[in-house]
Amino acid sequence: MQESYKRLLTYAYNITGSYEDSQDLVQDVIEKYISLDKSEIRNETNFLIKSTINHAINFKNRHTKKMVYGEWLPEPLSFENAENKLIKEQTARYTLLVLLEKLNARERAVYILKQAFDYSHQEIAETLEISAENSRKLLSRAAKQLENIQYKPDNIDPASGTDILQKYQLALSEGNIINIEKLLIDDIKLSADGGKRIRVVKAVEVGKSATAQLLSYVQQQFLGNKPYTFHIFNHQPAICFWREDRIYNCHILDIDSHGFIREIYSIVDPEKLKRLQ
Repeated sequence: MQESYKRLLTYAYNITGSYEDSQDLVQDVIEKYISLDKSEIRNETNFLIKSTINHAINFKNRHTKKMVYGEWLPEPLSFENAENKLIKEQTARYTLLVLLEKLNARERAVYILKQAFDYSHQEIAETLEISAENSRKLLSRAAKQLENIQYKPDNIDPASGTDILQKYQLALSEGNIINIEKLLIDDIKLSADGGKRIRVVKAVEVGKSATAQLLSYVQQQFLGNKPYTFHIFNHQPAICFWREDRIYNCHILDIDSHGFIREIYSIVDPEKLKRLQ
């Protein structure tokens, strides 16, 4: 049952972007299944998967508008954490989880089933109770909105990721805007999520110069002298800034093939950081 739980949780997390909500969803599905008359259920695994996916879709449809300070970002996870029950290879990398927010819940589910779990369109149709042709259309629409980005997580060289994190942190700590700019692509985007309690300086910043200045300001005002650690969260390099024994702020970086940072996701929401402690 443990492997089934991990698989169900991975489906739910890829669709919702929230580990805690996914745990509740899967638990609810399992509890309802236990009390069901199973005489007409031919395949327990398929039934649980179908129930979980549709439950996650309904949840996502109900929670499309999230009232937070800043830009809503998915909950990041570490695969080194023993409490994390997701299947690493089938969990979307962080940048893709962010991009998936562009899709409606059904488009997102079709994309995840096809790209992460290698479902055929017929299997998707049976799971979501739609036609195979509709599945193909939903996948095509999703791929266009995601700019045809591949699902498969990038194979990050830990040494390379650490090297870029070190350069990033050094430039921040020095407050050297020119050196920060050297690490960024021209149309870099920074998104910040403070959750329901923490106000952020700015929700979104775009462009090399403006982003470097914002990063320098945040470093001077909030992150200076705070200890930091390097990590890999959702297949991407990250730096965590600590206040006492708790993570105060986490920056997840999306790095291109040339070693330049093209996206920065700054998570300040304590609810999303607590599982990373």
